[in-house]
Amino acid sequence: MTDNPFPNRTGSFFSRTLVLCLLMVSWNLFAQERPPQHGQRPATLVIADAMMVDGVGTPAEGPVDIVIQNERIMQVRRAREGADYRASADAIIDARDKYVLPGFINMHAHLMDERAGMEMPFQYQFNLWLGAGITTLRDVGSDYQKALAQKRLSAEGKIAAPRMFLYFWCPGGDNEKAIREKVRELKTLGADGLKCHQMDRDTYRIVADEAAKLGLKLAHHVGVKDANAWDDAAVGTASIEHWYGVPDAALHGVQQFPADFNHSNELHRFRYAGRLWREADPERLQEVLSTLVDSGVAWDPTFCIYEACRDLQRALGQPWFTEYLHPALEKFFTPSPEYHGSFFWGWTNTDEVYWKENYRIWMQAVRDFADMGGIVTTGEDAGFIYQMFGFGYLRELELHEEAGFHPLEVIQHATYNSATVLGLEHELGRIKPGYYADLVVVDGNPLENLHILFPTGINPTLDAQRGGRGGIEWTIKAGIPYHAPTLFREVRGMVRSAREHP
Repeated sequence: MTDNPFPNRTGSFFSRTLVLCLLMVSWNLFAQERPPQHGQRPATLVIADAMMVDGVGTPAEGPVDIVIQNERIMQVRRAREGADYRASADAIIDARDKYVLPGFINMHAHLMDERAGMEMPFQYQFNLWLGAGITTLRDVGSDYQKALAQKRLSAEGKIAAPRMFLYFWCPGGDNEKAIREKVRELKTLGADGLKCHQMDRDTYRIVADEAAKLGLKLAHHVGVKDANAWDDAAVGTASIEHWYGVPDAALHGVQQFPADFNHSNELHRFRYAGRLWREADPERLQEVLSTLVDSGVAWDPTFCIYEACRDLQRALGQPWFTEYLHPALEKFFTPSPEYHGSFFWGWTNTDEVYWKENYRIWMQAVRDFADMGGIVTTGEDAGFIYQMFGFGYLRELELHEEAGFHPLEVIQHATYNSATVLGLEHELGRIKPGYYADLVVVDGNPLENLHILFPTGINPTLDAQRGGRGGIEWTIKAGIPYHAPTLFREVRGMVRSAREHP
């Protein structure tokens, strides 16, 4: 019998295998023994073995280790067992088979502590937003003083909440001097930008001129006035909200309103808003979109907030209402002319048919705008029209995919694009050393199925595997990890308490 030319190789092989197995077991135990504490920022946090989506439209890559020190990302490295930074970390998130995204930015939020005359705590909103992966929000109209107080508490880490940028509601004025004084007053009060709504052309251009001098960006909800998207292009509006003013700028003349139309009647207003896009001239619309792109105006479409208009029964039967709908919101959603956006007392199938066509043309316009180089962002406008905080935002992401965007583009809209409109693209919206450690750890692949971002397990296939829970495991804001299931458990408790003690 021939002698073994490789003596001791067999034993050596098994020895090495045993060592590797022991290392893997010890690493698993190490990661399990040092998970982060909910709501407590560790000095050093490592997210290990993750698939990473950077936020700029590039494909996922990994596995990587993301090293966080205090509130900033310090390193993004190829994952390595036994690395010194793992051994010295104060906490580790085991992200094997998980995806890490930049924290989401909600570009159309409203802080609310009541609805329909009923109290509703800010923390209810904050938990829902954080649980949905939202680490930054742009408030576009709420009580100034209350919003400033919440922004300060969030910045100081005294409450669990996204970071906030406040675009104060700008009411205009009776004359040019008064308008300019009001803009300066809002800047002095602490506005990060201005939200303009229902302004005529002359007023809006004065506001825009004064705001530009003060470095205030403008978010414009174009009213049915003489101002439209041409004016946004002329003055350099930061973002058009919803879609108002875009199809209007492509009309020949005015919209074909019926003789009995009353703009102050919300049923009339939303009914005929659903018939506007079909009246826009397609060639002229392309000119409008191209001009907006050339002028650097972004588009925050908020697809989700109008979805009840095209399918009311779907809106009424959203599965998260059962455990997460606060009674104050439930009352506000009840059809009534007293509450903005609660106009469904006479809604018809014909209205929904028109709105379905409205969505088709609108979504194509947003797609065309992006193809021309326009910046598209994501916002929810929740608290109205059957949309809940956080849930509405996640639905917005799905609707961007419906509009024809690749999931990588959808994530880019929610992260880097939104940061760019805020003027913070060098600090937020990417997973990159030096950026704020705003991250979302997802148990699964959202590029394969955006449904998994929801906490309610609405995907039947995943329900069996995940026990009904959603895919977001951790939301990290400025290095503070928040355990999403814990946030949602707290929300369920708030809702139960509010229902039991109205």
